[in-house]
Amino acid sequence: MMKRSDVAWTLVGITAVVLSGYLLYQEIRNLSLAELTDSLAAISAHNWMLAGLATLGAYFALAWYDRIAIAHLGKHISWWFITLCSFTTYALAHNVGASVFSGAVVRYRAYRSKGLTPHEIGVLIVFCSLTFILGTLLASGIVLICRPELLNRLVDAERWLSIAIGASLLCLIGLYVIGAWRHFPPMQLGKWRITYPRLPIVGRQLIAAPLELACAAAIIYFALPETGNPGYLVVLGVFLASFSLALLSHAPGGLGVLEVTFLAAMPELPTADVLAALIVFRGFYLLLPLALAILVVALFEAGQWSLRRRTGPARR
Repeated sequence: MMKRSDVAWTLVGITAVVLSGYLLYQEIRNLSLAELTDSLAAISAHNWMLAGLATLGAYFALAWYDRIAIAHLGKHISWWFITLCSFTTYALAHNVGASVFSGAVVRYRAYRSKGLTPHEIGVLIVFCSLTFILGTLLASGIVLICRPELLNRLVDAERWLSIAIGASLLCLIGLYVIGAWRHFPPMQLGKWRITYPRLPIVGRQLIAAPLELACAAAIIYFALPETGNPGYLVVLGVFLASFSLALLSHAPGGLGVLEVTFLAAMPELPTADVLAALIVFRGFYLLLPLALAILVVALFEAGQWSLRRRTGPARR
């Protein structure tokens, strides 16, 4: 039975999809299918390959999230198993939406088979989310300081405000590092108490998460045309904003939210070119991994079922 909070977030996600869909329709109602097809055809084979490599980089970094969390827990699980579990988790969660299916079920089933307790799995999930948040704060802070005019693409703001926000975000990262260095008391995140990790693990967190975000944004960057391209840092900044909004909206796959944000933030590019780049992103980062993840889950469950048949029902 679904909790009221689950129902509420599901409704939020549906509302976000409907609203974003309406806004997107207003933007593309005069766009023809031929224009969109031409934009996709204009992407060179070289850029298709670079977008594919960026996708591999993003999912490698996501697997690193889990490896870092496992190291924080002091556990030892094979790299291959962690990679498959992480890939499946994020491929499903990115498409279905965090409000409905956060990937907790996949991680629970997988890591329980390796002996982790429910509490340890809960800490792992929260730790991975914390790693993502740290990466978003770090990447956003750097982009806002390096390209302070970027904020004007979304809201009317002065350059000093962008720099101030960026510096504040980096200060939060600094406080986290200091907390780990000075062994501050554990953080309380909901019902979970997260002990500050060792500094080497903090260092890995601050590399893995920005790497994942940078690679994901690179998929879109490589799919955009060279003419009128605002540059990688701008694409990264818009991606960070749009992806954060998509997560907050709980819209499955950020449906409509990514498109509306990118179209609003990149008026210098033709609408068809922006949408073509986002189609490439959705294909490489969302849909293809989803198809592979479903296959992985099916094979895992078949293996578990076969194991239960051989060993008999577990004693309670």
